[in-house]
Amino acid sequence: MTINKLAIIGGSGLYDVEDFKNRELLEINTPWGKPSDQILKTNYKNKEVYFLPRHGRGHFISPTKINFRANIDALKQLGITDIISVSAVGSLKEDLPPGNFVIIDQFIDRTFAREKTFFDDEIVAHVSMAHPTSNGLMNACEEAIKKEKIEYQRGGTYVVMEGPQFSTLAESNLYRSWKADVIGMTNMPEAKLAREAEIRYASISMVTDYDCWHPDHENVDVQQVIKVLLGNAVKAKNVIKNLIENFENHIDTKDPTNNCLDVAIITAPEKRTKKTINKLKTVAGRVLNK
Repeated sequence: MTINKLAIIGGSGLYDVEDFKNRELLEINTPWGKPSDQILKTNYKNKEVYFLPRHGRGHFISPTKINFRANIDALKQLGITDIISVSAVGSLKEDLPPGNFVIIDQFIDRTFAREKTFFDDEIVAHVSMAHPTSNGLMNACEEAIKKEKIEYQRGGTYVVMEGPQFSTLAESNLYRSWKADVIGMTNMPEAKLAREAEIRYASISMVTDYDCWHPDHENVDVQQVIKVLLGNAVKAKNVIKNLIENFENHIDTKDPTNNCLDVAIITAPEKRTKKTINKLKTVAGRVLNK
């Protein structure tokens, strides 16, 4: 019987959940290096949960420098089956004002300076990203957000830009012409790597600003963003508590993530060296060690 374990990856403004009193900070090593910070293991209402601050506690890691592979490998080592990302974003639509939450169901990956796969040496795998987020986890997110009476949108496209600079006006208008909903810097390649590791993934985006396309918000200012961030973080912590309680009620046994590596690895068995199989033992051991 599978034991479902939830991890929260917190983004800008969400580095810890202080209400979690039963705390153990875990130092984990991976073949890809160290994760962003120590992983908090805690127990809330008799449920085990893990929390990882994506930028490190105190926000010292730039989006491009996040070791996404180490983060996902470390969580997989801990037996995580489900990840919910909580991150700050800019809005590309008038009807998504600061303070609103968006449950993401699609991404446009515009990053170019990041390692995006675990399968970059000897063993090649092609996982499907047609539907990058888990419908079951999206249901859990929606229930958790509704409980807090937060304004939200179910479904939305997140443009992931490289950063750390904000968009030019031309870029912002381009993304709006694509009918995208929000823009941020961190959910890719995180969602891709979670899929490769067969971990179900969902993303809650918290709107902090209108990006620079809006005539009343031409200059995105970090201080203004932080002000909204702090308010969003308080709401997000309550949503996280709700998710810990409800996520197992929404597990989708037919989620495409669950066994996606069964049909993804294309490299012939005789070409797979023990060295590489060992490097991939956490994320792909289920299929490579058959």
